[in-house]
Amino acid sequence: MDIVGKARKLERKIARSLDAAVVELAGASDPAPLEIVHGVLDRAEEQIQEAGRGVRLFPFNRMKVVVVAPPNDKSRRARFAAVVDGPPSLAERLQARLRSSGCRAGDLTVDVGYVAKRGSKWDNPSFDVTFERAPDVSAPVAVTAVARLKLTVVTGSAERRSQVFTGGRIDIGRRAQVLDSKQRVVRTNHVAFEEGPEGNSSVSRQHAHITYVPRPGEYRLQDDRSVHGTSIVRSGRTIPVPSASRGVRLESGDEIVVGQARIKVTLL
Repeated sequence: MDIVGKARKLERKIARSLDAAVVELAGASDPAPLEIVHGVLDRAEEQIQEAGRGVRLFPFNRMKVVVVAPPNDKSRRARFAAVVDGPPSLAERLQARLRSSGCRAGDLTVDVGYVAKRGSKWDNPSFDVTFERAPDVSAPVAVTAVARLKLTVVTGSAERRSQVFTGGRIDIGRRAQVLDSKQRVVRTNHVAFEEGPEGNSSVSRQHAHITYVPRPGEYRLQDDRSVHGTSIVRSGRTIPVPSASRGVRLESGDEIVVGQARIKVTLL
């Protein structure tokens, strides 16, 4: 046995000693549940396969444990359930054992059941273990078409009066590119208001932005700490958009107010 193998054997021996000490301190008189647990883990370790180049794999994702515990022996079932539930739980013990054996293990499901007497083909008189690799039956994720968003500048002057966007983030502000003190580009506005015309000066260079949220599939408007604020006019009612918030959901027919400029929203 190599050094690594000896170290793993010693680690398991220490783990069993600690478990036995816990049982003694807890005042349990029957250590059988822990012996069964360690027997189950030993059986699982025997299933590890070499995959070449030093890679070790556990080819199963489900383990079923059946323990002899008659229905009228509620005490035995309770003691075993306490050990299985942990902490650490049987599933956590299994993961730790596989890791200590240098094995790659994904998600594992552990099922525990009880029977009145042992099966005729059991190797152990107290328990039986079976391993399975259950297929991935998770439902495919439905792909939902992203709604298109049309923005039309109705008040103010922008480089492009009307644009259509599909998802993503849409930045709104004055100037197409915002530069820092070293003339480096820090932001590119998709809806870019021009510098010159009257009213555009009320639009901050980094005024607001719109983000598409895949779930539940909506566009939300957020203020970027602008000087003159951001709001939405909807059916004659003004809805303020506070900065440092998750924003306000946009609806078709809304008008976005940035400073003194306005942008009409149409969902296509």
